[in-house]
Amino acid sequence: MAGFTASFEIEDSFAGQGPIAGIDEAGRGPWAGPVVASAVILDRETMPEGLCDSKKLSEKRREELAGLLAKTAQIGVGVADVEEIDRLNIARATMLAMERAVSNLPLQPGFAIIDGTMRPELTMPCHLVIKGDAKSFSIAAASIIAKVTRDKMMRELALAHPHYQWERNKGYGVKAHRAGLEAHGITEHHRRSFAPVRVILEQAQAGNEI
Repeated sequence: MAGFTASFEIEDSFAGQGPIAGIDEAGRGPWAGPVVASAVILDRETMPEGLCDSKKLSEKRREELAGLLAKTAQIGVGVADVEEIDRLNIARATMLAMERAVSNLPLQPGFAIIDGTMRPELTMPCHLVIKGDAKSFSIAAASIIAKVTRDKMMRELALAHPHYQWERNKGYGVKAHRAGLEAHGITEHHRRSFAPVRVILEQAQAGNEI
């Protein structure tokens, strides 16, 4: 992300089309849990300072900014669950989460700017921005809301499934998560369409057939 500084430059290039929503997601890569998207329409007069790519912020700072955004911005959140990820594939499930996030906005935008290279099915015109969370304040805000929302969901799931340390790894395929899978098997929250999970599942099934 070096060399990018978030601003309203992208938003300003589409001025005059009505409220502009920034859209981003969290959770495409993990082995477990849902994918979460957020759509955010900022109020420039009251937006908090320090908005940037959520990956550059500490967990504490992300949560602080998410709390401030909840008071000043229009926010929509959309979720695609594990069943949808496995049935549709992660790319399409991500688009579905984005579509739900926009539909859940209290104020419908006239235009959307979206992080990434794939376009969800939206009724308003939109613009794709690679590494948009590092370039656009609106997308950065959406990245923060999506990340904070999903992290909270994974901490809650960890309470019922403590063997995988989701409260720390948020479902990503780190060593502790893999060890939990090998020792305790797969839960209903694991993405069976993801190769590492599928291999462990196949190995377990093969062992049961012996």
